[in-house]
Amino acid sequence: MSDDPLLRCSDVVVTFQQKQTRTTLTAVKSASLEVGRGQIVGLVGESGSGKSTLARAVVGLQRIDSGSIVFDGKPFAARRRRADRRGVQMVFQDPYGSLDPRMTISGTLTEMIRRHTALRGSAVDKRCHELMDMVRLPSSLLTSRPAGMSGGQRQRVAIARALSISPKLLVADEPVAALDVSVQAGIVNLLADLREEVGLSILFISHDLSIVRTLCDRVNVIYRGEIVEEQPCAELFAAPRDEYTKTLLAAIPRIGGPRAGR
Repeated sequence: MSDDPLLRCSDVVVTFQQKQTRTTLTAVKSASLEVGRGQIVGLVGESGSGKSTLARAVVGLQRIDSGSIVFDGKPFAARRRRADRRGVQMVFQDPYGSLDPRMTISGTLTEMIRRHTALRGSAVDKRCHELMDMVRLPSSLLTSRPAGMSGGQRQRVAIARALSISPKLLVADEPVAALDVSVQAGIVNLLADLREEVGLSILFISHDLSIVRTLCDRVNVIYRGEIVEEQPCAELFAAPRDEYTKTLLAAIPRIGGPRAGR
């Protein structure tokens, strides 16, 4: 563990009240994880494991019941300040659902920039062009709307929007799961490049361990709301300690392996 991580979650608990059964569901159970400065840290687990709930808690979209979330040396309060929201931004799984279909890409970026920065006039236009360049999209798409773009292009726009206010941490919640396999690698490579180019730290949530293996420095494995293992990426894949992690690794498709039904 680092002495000065960018993000430190300590014993975070998130519960939901189920009205029909009048019971309490604990979605995240005393979960602790860290993201170092300039690191890409994976959070992996099957559907329903609590990884997206923990991700939403990190960005302030989900209230926590107990524990703490410390960002850049300061604990987050229950109600996030605007400065807190600028420091952590999120990219969601469905790029089409996260973008306003009525707005052009220029409008989407401009709205974010004007709301959270002091840039105005031509400086906003310049920033929009810079962001398109950062995510490897032509500036000609600034006049387009989401419906006229591919899934990969929409996700790059979503990343550009998140980067528009220069966050220190990007929380990427299954950012390639809704994309064709042919374009997934481009988004993964883009995230790796952004870490190097702008010093971005990333919490990368996924159920796809093959992608995590190519991208992440460290990996946290979550099972039924609990972090059951945390290791450097190479060590986790070489020598997993927890039985659940071993089960996840055994399910990764391998080229040349036996085919189903044979």
